[in-house]
Amino acid sequence: EVQLMESGGGLVQPGGSLKLSCLTSGFPFDKRPMSWVRQAPGKDLEWLSFINPGPDDAHYADSIKDRATTSRDNAKDTLYLQLNRLKTEDTAMYYCVLGGCQTTHYCSTLPRGQGTQVTVSA
Repeated sequence: EVQLMESGGGLVQPGGSLKLSCLTSGFPFDKRPMSWVRQAPGKDLEWLSFINPGPDDAHYADSIKDRATTSRDNAKDTLYLQLNRLKTEDTAMYYCVLGGCQTTHYCSTLPRGQGTQVTVSA
């Protein structure tokens, strides 16, 4: 059974940082691309990033590319998203996704976890 468990969200002030984690099981993590998406209240799912099985081959949406790093530890079956210089508009539920996607439609068809809430507020 595929399991994806996000953690690391919370309340942070504008300008702050968070590192989200996604612990996975039930599939060969080291052979699969992975993605991050988010959904803000009242808005559509937004693709953020995907990373290929190789550890340093990550791609980002324009909304986060200058202040985010996606990484993976294949030995720990874990995906990460480091977010810096957070803005109020980053407030959303963040999900990891099994698979490499770059469009909202395709991302929405792939398995994802329960999410972790990130709230950016003073």
